[in-house]
Amino acid sequence: MFVFMVDKKLLEYLEGFLTDKRKQTFQKVLAERTRHFTVVLEDIYQPHNASAVVRTCDIFGVQDLHVIENRYINRVSKYVTKGAQKWITTKRYKTDGDNTKTCLNHLKTAGYQIIATSPHADANLLQDFKIDKKTAFVFGAEATGISDTVKEHADGFLKIPMVGFTESFNISVAAAIILQDVTTRLKNSRIDWMLSNDEKEQLYLQWIKETIKNVTKIEERFYQQLEDE
Repeated sequence: MFVFMVDKKLLEYLEGFLTDKRKQTFQKVLAERTRHFTVVLEDIYQPHNASAVVRTCDIFGVQDLHVIENRYINRVSKYVTKGAQKWITTKRYKTDGDNTKTCLNHLKTAGYQIIATSPHADANLLQDFKIDKKTAFVFGAEATGISDTVKEHADGFLKIPMVGFTESFNISVAAAIILQDVTTRLKNSRIDWMLSNDEKEQLYLQWIKETIKNVTKIEERFYQQLEDE
């Protein structure tokens, strides 16, 4: 994850537009954010499913979401996300001939193992999954599941134990179950899962900008004042 240098003077200036309660909330949430785990959505068709996963990532502190758009354009339902899309970092893959491969290669270069979720594969059970490695959990399309490209490039497969007649969970439910389990275990472990100070500062500035109305004009005015001094 590329981290740019934050203009600390701008950050201090924009902080003045926040209430103390808002600043405390941001810092509390940042302390629980992680990039040890990330989520990949491959060709999700139903907007409410993808939107529910966005909300789930926010709830369990998973900062990054990767969205592959080979066949379907992912549209977020603000009614479902309840504003969570403002606090999550989403990267879309939609320009390449094989967006899935591009996404997986990007994540592997960043040090992630690729774990595909599939009830049919010879997969590890969720309770047996080891959380020590940085992991990207891949969820496939509603009807067809993960693609052959994911199966080929995955480092492993994961499934949630089921005992009923139905053979799979809804994707948003599966994501919620998996993330609740792995993030709970992660935060009770000795693994270094927290964001760096630079990452926190960068997100803090982004979140402040999401909060302030007409922030672009305010930012322009700030830099103009610096030039006039």
